[in-house]
Order: sequence, then C-alpha cells, then structure tokens
Amino acid sequence: MNLNQLKIFYYTVKYGSLSIAADALYITQPAVSKGIQRFEEYHEIKFFNRFGKKLVLTDAGEALYDIADKIFGMESQAEEVVRDFQQRKRGHLRIHASESFGAYYLPSIIREFRKNNPQIQVSVNVLPTELVVEKTATLNNDIGFISYAIEHKKITAREILEDSLVLIVPPDHEFAGKKEIHPRDLEHQCLIMHESGAAPRRITDRYIKKNNISVSVPLELSNNEAIKRAVEQGLGLALVTRWVANEEIEDGRLTAVPLSDTSMKRKFYLIHHRDKYISKSLGNLIEETDKWASENF
Repeated sequence: MNLNQLKIFYYTVKYGSLSIAADALYITQPAVSKGIQRFEEYHEIKFFNRFGKKLVLTDAGEALYDIADKIFGMESQAEEVVRDFQQRKRGHLRIHASESFGAYYLPSIIREFRKNNPQIQVSVNVLPTELVVEKTATLNNDIGFISYAIEHKKITAREILEDSLVLIVPPDHEFAGKKEIHPRDLEHQCLIMHESGAAPRRITDRYIKKNNISVSVPLELSNNEAIKRAVEQGLGLALVTRWVANEEIEDGRLTAVPLSDTSMKRKFYLIHHRDKYISKSLGNLIEETDKWASENF
C-alpha cells in the first residue's frame, strides 16, 4: 500500500476538507484529489461516495480510516519519542494550561520545580481548556492542566487538586466581618461573573439555581483579574476560588468570606497523552505538582 496516498486519504477524512488536507500536507488541492483518485483506482474500490463537493466515507473507507488513524497515530508517537529525547538533551518541557490554573496555580508549581531542576527550561502556553485537550491529544505538549473533567480516548486525566470557592468583597463591605455566607445573604446582591459558558460561571449558576437566589449581574468579565479589580472598585461581589484571590487578600485589598456550602469547590486536572513517554524531567514535574497540591490543598 502506498503510504503517501494513504496519508492523503487520512488527512482528507480527518479535516473533512480537500483544501485543509492540502495545506496540512503542503501540496495543492488538485494533488489531493488526484491522490485519492489513484488510491481508489489502484485498489479497485471506492472509499468515498461523492455528493457534489461533499465526500462521505463508504463502509470500506470507514474501516480503512480506523486503521490509518492507528498507523499515523503511531507515527506521531514515534516522532514524539525522538523529540522527547532531544528535549531531554536540551532540557525543555512544554506545558499547556487553562486560564485559571496557568495564571494562579502553575507558577507556584514551576517555582518549586525549578529549584530542584534548574537545568530544565519550561515553556507555558495558557489556552482555553478545549484547546489544551486538543494539543494534548495531538502530542503537541508534554503535559496539560485543565479546569474540568474530560473523557478522551487518547488522553489520561486525573484530578490533582480542588479549591474552595469564597465570596470576595471590599474590606469595608458589610459582609467582610461575617464568618460565612449563606445563600440567603446573596439575595438581591450584585454579583460580578465570568462570561456565560466559562467553568466558574457554570459553578456559580448552579449554586444560584440550587438555592433559588435572585441576584443582579451588573458585569460579565472574561478573566479573574478584571473581576477582582471590579470588586475592589465596589462594583459588586464575586465568587472565586480562594487561591485566585490570595495576593489581594494578603495585601488587604479584598476580604474572602467562606461559603456555608462546603461542597462549593472547583477541581483541576492533569492530563497527558495515553502513549506519552514520561521522561525523568517530566516525571519530576508530575511529582512536584502532586507534592505542591498536597501541601497547599
């Protein structure tokens, strides 16, 4: 079997587009079309049914794609092993992390890791969780950290820590002296929230719905830093994880009041490709992550 033609077939199915497959393979779209045509002619079987510009896999095409996915998945793994050994020689780890974890938790982990592994260079990209998952599944990082549980056939995921949600308020707010916040305390309060669909917003929405609370939402903001600044300015209150507001709490710029509902927690997960080669340096980072989490949460 011609592996070049098989790869053309595979990329066409994977991306669902002749033009995107051509870009990924650095060839022209006519070359992709010709490659598929020759592939089918050689094997005297149709792998696609054509409906105008739309290509739909035949039964033979579906069976072949499953095998091709394994073949080119192993190719990626082989490249990853070689790259990993190259990076071990250079001392380099690639991390992708979700916004909250990458901004507030990961720096402390890397600081501790670097103390014991000063020769290792660490690169971090902060991305939405769905992109961290995508990059991990395609072996484009060494490890990922995400903000909610996932199930993916190519990824191993496990919980590494959970942090309690607290209500952050300005130090002079009437709630600042309370020992804990009950749901009824939030009735008719102004809550500053993340935009709809964000993981913290989903947790807050569930809490409000569960307790049948009526609140107003004067602001929806895209990140924790903006939310904390808005609370400092007296524009409203917010529910965030304790660690996210740690600096402002210690500086006296904000006060954190615990919730009476101790189940209000946010979990974070460590992920890597199921077939990822765990080098010594990556293993050290994973151990440091677990150690830091156990000491702080």
